[in-house]
Amino acid sequence: MVVALQNKYKVFDIHTHTYPESISEKAVINLGKFYNFHVDGLGTYAHLESQAAENNVLGFLLFSVATNAKQVEKVNKSIASLAQKSREQGYQTVGFAGIHQDYPDFSAEVKRAKSLGLRGIKIHPDIQGVDIDDARLLKLYEIIEGDIPLYLHMGDDRPEYRFSEAKKLAHVLDLFPNLEVVAAHLGGYRAWDDAVHYLAGRPNVWYDTSSALWAMTPERASELIHIFGADRVMFGTDYPVKNTADELERFFKLSLTEDERCDILYNNAVRFLHL
Repeated sequence: MVVALQNKYKVFDIHTHTYPESISEKAVINLGKFYNFHVDGLGTYAHLESQAAENNVLGFLLFSVATNAKQVEKVNKSIASLAQKSREQGYQTVGFAGIHQDYPDFSAEVKRAKSLGLRGIKIHPDIQGVDIDDARLLKLYEIIEGDIPLYLHMGDDRPEYRFSEAKKLAHVLDLFPNLEVVAAHLGGYRAWDDAVHYLAGRPNVWYDTSSALWAMTPERASELIHIFGADRVMFGTDYPVKNTADELERFFKLSLTEDERCDILYNNAVRFLHL
């Protein structure tokens, strides 16, 4: 039944990470250790793409994280190259640039990233060890406000990882009201009450389903989607955390209308990315 449902719908995976094959095994192990969970995928683009045809995935949003300032330019060149390769293979794939808070020239790197075809900025505050509303990042937000979107890992319930609290994003949005933001993981990985309190109703915030559906009941996920608005939520696997078919199986257990399914699986991503 689930396979039949999946074949009815076009899918865009809005949240994916891949690694070069030479380091993918180590990267997947380290990711699992950081979050203390099992990572299902192999972590390579080839493995991600291998799941596309059987699940009707038409494209991906590709990310990487810059864990130090020296990585930024190399990471962004790599993501741009991979996104281009994916498009040449027929996918509607887009890449977002990674930026580290200590990079010396945000303006120059944003300009360079855009020239490479990258369409937004991705920051992982917890892995980068920086608060969303850190003064260093405010300079970046000023540059990209009204131009390109910001994609943020959001939330955690561990006290040592409070870098990406919803209230810190709310502070940023108050300072930069025209900043377009995606609050990943339905607004806050394992911190969903905070996401509802601080983010619900803000018109320039989008959300994705990645690393959320497996961590809550279908009833709770459906409730959150309707609180945030099904027209503002996009389907994502957080690959390699989860594989496509498994996340789609979880998705089809949600209480959604046909239009809401179509929007979350594909249409909202097309609007958000201007495909």
